[in-house]
Amino acid sequence: MDEMDGRLIAALRHDARASLSDLALQLGLSRTTVRSRIERLQQREEIVGFTVVLKADVMRDPVRGLMMIGIEGRGANRITRQLQSLPEVRAIHSTNGRWDLIVELGTGTLEDLDKALARIRGLDGVQTSETNLLLSTKKQS
Repeated sequence: MDEMDGRLIAALRHDARASLSDLALQLGLSRTTVRSRIERLQQREEIVGFTVVLKADVMRDPVRGLMMIGIEGRGANRITRQLQSLPEVRAIHSTNGRWDLIVELGTGTLEDLDKALARIRGLDGVQTSETNLLLSTKKQS
């Protein structure tokens, strides 16, 4: 993948429904070149699909947060399984550094988020945590 492919992917991330003509104009390429680049990226499985983001998807969680979790001992797999069963958990990421896991949370109210945080902090093996509220999203792909 070269720099132009990167620019094409960035343009598609911004608007996956952009016409070939619009993409060609934006990138300074011909429509044929844009089409062949998209087809090549799909064949090489660099692009594996396109999607639609609905307003309901974005508005689903008025209160969102990131919870960084430190785990004592070797309980990461067990705690990850327990987190997967919680309805407020949107994503779980393993990481390096100070924190063992970063958990994306989404709820309808701050009270619901507080209850979810308390439930997670109460899991056996959760040694420490830190939570940051997400105030606004500047870019989402």
